[in-house]
Amino acid sequence: MQDHQSYTLNCNGKLVDLSAPKIMGILNLTPDSFSDGGKFNNEKAALAQAGKMLKEGAEIIDIGPQSTRPHAQFLTSGEEISRIGDMISLIKKEFPEVLISLDTFYSETVKFGFNEGIDLINDISGGQYDDRMFETAAETKLPYILMHVNPYYETMHDKIKFEDITVSINRYFSGKTAELLAKGVQDIILDPGFGFGKTVEDQMKMIDEVQYFGFRKFPLLIGISRKSFIYKPLGKSPSEINEETQKLHLKVLQQGAKILRVHDVAEAKKTVEEFLK
Repeated sequence: MQDHQSYTLNCNGKLVDLSAPKIMGILNLTPDSFSDGGKFNNEKAALAQAGKMLKEGAEIIDIGPQSTRPHAQFLTSGEEISRIGDMISLIKKEFPEVLISLDTFYSETVKFGFNEGIDLINDISGGQYDDRMFETAAETKLPYILMHVNPYYETMHDKIKFEDITVSINRYFSGKTAELLAKGVQDIILDPGFGFGKTVEDQMKMIDEVQYFGFRKFPLLIGISRKSFIYKPLGKSPSEINEETQKLHLKVLQQGAKILRVHDVAEAKKTVEEFLK
């Protein structure tokens, strides 16, 4: 089942058509991310990795200055900004066609990123860890990625017993999107938050029910790359589950997912091409 629902995003004045799914490549500028920590936290390596992902088929590069894996080091906004440095402007200069998404839950980091030229805001907190985030997103007029997550930073990975995970996520999306629209945020992308405070069983149910998230009102981003709900039950490491991940990617694309957030761009590109056949 191909979803022909048409969505466009206004990314800094550039209209981005989501009728064909997009790939968002993950660029961690962190020393402590769970699968690639320390590999790309200098300018030369980060630029090379951004170029590699674009060549392999990514259209969006998601820059992450702070790891949000369990027990990761907590950074302030100032520390995030220091870690980003000139990275955004350097990537933009080297690859003018790229869309850059900034993965942060701080409004001050968003303001910095906006001045450097970012195109999307990727906030894992749904505005819950910084009460100025929604108004800052509205001020920038950038698309905002709204993720489902527990309400506090300290409890983001605590497993919650949901009566019905899909209903709970949709209730959250309904309230948060109303708030964002009221503040003046025009473009919203929904991320159901795989890997954050959900059991393996709940996440497999989420995969089966992707088509119901957000009632098709907003485009969906799915981030399952190297997530433990896939590799732990198989007794594998995060980098050993490409085949299983691509099967799940195809399944969520068939249910209408519009953006795949991935580490392995070339493999995801093949899956998107298979879906579009």
